[in-house]
Amino acid sequence: MRNFLFLVLFLFATAQLFAQRPEGGRPEGGERPPGRMLTGLVVDENDQPIPYAAVSTRPLRDTTRVKGVATNLDGTFEMELRPGRFKLEISFLSYRNYRQEISLQEGNLELGTIKLEPRSELIDEVIVTGEKSYMEMKLDRRVYNVGKDPNNTGSNAQEILETVPSVEVDIDGTVSLRGSSNVRILIDGKPSGLTGISTQDALRQLPGSLIEKVEVVTNASARYDAEGEAGIINIVLKKDKRSGLNGSFEANVGYPHNYGLSANLNYRTGKVNIFGSVGGNYRERPGSGSSFQQFFLEDTTFSYERTREQNRGGYSANGRFGIDYFIDKKTNITASGMYSRSWNKNLSKLVYTDFDENGIATQIVNRDEEENETGENIEASLNFRRTFKSEEQLLTADFSWFTRGDLELGDLTEEGENYVLLQRTENLESNQNWLAQTDYVHPFNDKVKLETGLKATLRRINNDYQVEQQNDSSEWEILDQFNNNFVFDENVYAAYLMASGKIKRFSLQGGVRAEYTDITTELKRTNEKNRQRYISFFPSAHLSYEFPSNNSIQLSYSRRISRPSFRELIPFFSLTDNRNFFSGNPTVKPVFTHSVELGHLKTWDNGSLLTSIYYRHSDGVVERISQSDSTGLITTFPINLSTEDAVGLELSFSYSLFKWWRVMLNANTYYSTTNGEYEDQSFSAETFTAQGRFTSKWTIWKRLDVQTAFMYRAPRVTPQGKQLSMYSWDIGLTMDVLKGNGTITFSARDILNSRRRRWEVNTPTLVSTNDFQWRARQFTLSFTYRLNQKKKRERGGRGGDMDMERDEF
Repeated sequence: MRNFLFLVLFLFATAQLFAQRPEGGRPEGGERPPGRMLTGLVVDENDQPIPYAAVSTRPLRDTTRVKGVATNLDGTFEMELRPGRFKLEISFLSYRNYRQEISLQEGNLELGTIKLEPRSELIDEVIVTGEKSYMEMKLDRRVYNVGKDPNNTGSNAQEILETVPSVEVDIDGTVSLRGSSNVRILIDGKPSGLTGISTQDALRQLPGSLIEKVEVVTNASARYDAEGEAGIINIVLKKDKRSGLNGSFEANVGYPHNYGLSANLNYRTGKVNIFGSVGGNYRERPGSGSSFQQFFLEDTTFSYERTREQNRGGYSANGRFGIDYFIDKKTNITASGMYSRSWNKNLSKLVYTDFDENGIATQIVNRDEEENETGENIEASLNFRRTFKSEEQLLTADFSWFTRGDLELGDLTEEGENYVLLQRTENLESNQNWLAQTDYVHPFNDKVKLETGLKATLRRINNDYQVEQQNDSSEWEILDQFNNNFVFDENVYAAYLMASGKIKRFSLQGGVRAEYTDITTELKRTNEKNRQRYISFFPSAHLSYEFPSNNSIQLSYSRRISRPSFRELIPFFSLTDNRNFFSGNPTVKPVFTHSVELGHLKTWDNGSLLTSIYYRHSDGVVERISQSDSTGLITTFPINLSTEDAVGLELSFSYSLFKWWRVMLNANTYYSTTNGEYEDQSFSAETFTAQGRFTSKWTIWKRLDVQTAFMYRAPRVTPQGKQLSMYSWDIGLTMDVLKGNGTITFSARDILNSRRRRWEVNTPTLVSTNDFQWRARQFTLSFTYRLNQKKKRERGGRGGDMDMERDEF
């Protein structure tokens, strides 16, 4: 840690030396002519300054070279340009774009005061034509503005991810990207206590009303963590910086039981911006399923059927508060914190029907569980940001800390024909996480820049669990095989260097990231300890070319890693079903992946089409396998297999057929092969599968939006069986009221009640067929009121935009 802090201080000092280069100074041998300064002041119709207006220039001889800045708090801007003639454009939401041809020859150019005119159609209709589309395409990722989807009303983070193209959420909450569950999930670009221990449960507790957008990175550059074989999913929370007081309030009610209230507020004055949110909800998630297990032994066969009914849910509350302080025009500090609490009661009822070798029922066993679960999450972060003479010269530093604790207390009762079994469980989980990071961007000119950074992530998870069983004397006895204290320590130290440049229509980016990993797992009561230490290098490269007529292609490569998660290492974590144990494996190793992707983007005035071909090669791929014994006990746990190769084709299409009708289609199809063996048994698989989502949105009478979406996932072969197909249909309606200040939304998710996970397991001694639905069909009605905000509505547009500049998390 001491060495890491020294490197942070060294990098900071180096950045300051770069930043203090004499004004107008250039590297020796530079041939670029001295720059000219373009300055001006942007005001509204009342002569009030407009902060954060977009100011861009394009040379008249090469309109592909765009340079842009945002106006300061007082509405002023300055931009350094080479001598020449340019097309100037200034834009801001709800105002007409300002355009002017300018010429910089001798000396600087002062444009004076530029007044933007409000769009005339806004006066009567309160409509903004420049609203962001649902999908935006950036150089290294895709951005989905999920807050615009009416089907997401009253949803949580997990349910919102289910609607994001390329992302799959399994029936048990496992998140996958392009068919791989090895994906990194971040909140506001950083790990969060909400995803620290159990990503599945945590995402269910994060209200969708806090989420602004979801960013999907399929081939990350060196500036991002190397974690995540398939890529990174970043959930961006809402935060406003408009002047004055503004915000929104939301209330929703739904079936099955779903009630919630939330508020988001923001106040901006002078150098201070204060933002915060608070929310609470009560939800129940009923689910059901069944399975049939057949066992084939040397001297006999037997089977059993299992049905399961469950209801999970309870209360949760959260609060988030932060403050931005703008020290000057180029420097600001942000401090923020989050607190959340949950109280859940989870009920499950399992019924086993046992059959002999002739298929005759021999007994019926009932097993019931009542689990009370409480959770608490506390987060704090401090962020520093400074720009220099050029807006692109940037120094940032980020520090964050969070702690999370969960306590689960369960009472289980099992009744057979001749016995009653009583058990109780206690599971206490705690998570501590520290993060320190600094990044620096240094532009040498308007085409070439260098980026570098350091990062340290330190994490400790403690899981103390025990299971007790009542004996014939009505005394509670601890079951030794389910009694231990599991401690997980993971420390990752990283550094990266990356350069990017542009030559006419070519854009290039290349870099390398080094990460040192130190993971230790320990079972305290049995004194079992396992340590993994290694250093790895992760190169990345992106090459893009812009054709005329809104065409561009991009070729990218990156090396990734998927470290074993806490759940993959812990030896035990559930006793609800005592005939099916799911456990981790403390010896699981990391998975290393090489990823190559070729993409083509075509945009029209009314739409866009992104086509991507990708290939992934993974070594040490992790698969969960199932083993059974002579008593019918099934144990499922992860192991490292040998290799996996996957090649796929993905299409993302968005088009406005009319001003009132937009369609969007995302389809992903891929072929993969997995090879490996465990205990002299082959675990190879070959599969060709696909998934897709089609969305159609209609705007009726200017105030009513209707949206429907259909999802389909094709069957997929696994090393021990296959996953069967799944499909669902959603519909949502939104209507503006109160002169655009309010919105009423109705949504119906999984109207056909068909979102069920169905899978089969086939081994020499076991044939298992399973069907389970984690969450039943649901309906939600919500009302949103906006304070000093107007509903943004769209009218056509491309539905996608390619941003060739750096755009951070």
